Amino acid sequence: MDFITVSNSVLWIIVILQSIVIFALTRQVGVLFERVAPAGALAINQTLEVGAPAPNLSLQTLASTLVDVGGKSKTNKSQLVFFVSPDCPVCKSLLPALKSAAKSESAWIDLILASDGKTQDHAGFVKQYGLSDYPYIVSELLGKSYGVAKLPYAVVIDELGNVASMGIINSREHLDSLFEAKERKIASIQDFMQGQQAEEQFVEVK
Repeated sequence: MDFITVSNSVLWIIVILQSIVIFALTRQVGVLFERVAPAGALAINQTLEVGAPAPNLSLQTLASTLVDVGGKSKTNKSQLVFFVSPDCPVCKSLLPALKSAAKSESAWIDLILASDGKTQDHAGFVKQYGLSDYPYIVSELLGKSYGVAKLPYAVVIDELGNVASMGIINSREHLDSLFEAKERKIASIQDFMQGQQAEEQFVEVK
């Protein structure tokens, strides 16, 4: 057997072994992907509880109109109260996704933007990012009433005036997780996934 034949045989053996390793790794990645569920918005709040009545406040917007936050809806629609700040880089990066979500979900939910600070700072922020289509409330009371400690933060209030879901929002997926939590009538996606894992463990033990 000459050198070329031996080298070709060795190369083929290496190729076959690499193919087996790649196939095994691919299967492991698939299993890992199934086990690791996408994380929803982190609901850190010491003031509000999901399912409890949301604080009902009537507040003035930058456009000098009154908006009722919380309370039973007169239009049978939910409210998405999104807390932002002109000084928050993450808030700014999320605005296109937020406006897109508000448009696509407009049949059942209304977007309300909220913040605090000097009014003139927010007027420029609204103009720069094209937020004039949405009620924009500048109120320290609103943030305190809803227990907002970190931004960006969002609270979904259902049509009956109860807190449906809430959490810190860092991506469009986090925002969608609030909608999903409301639809499933659960506190958060984390709670849902933990419940599923507990059921699976119970079935395995049984």
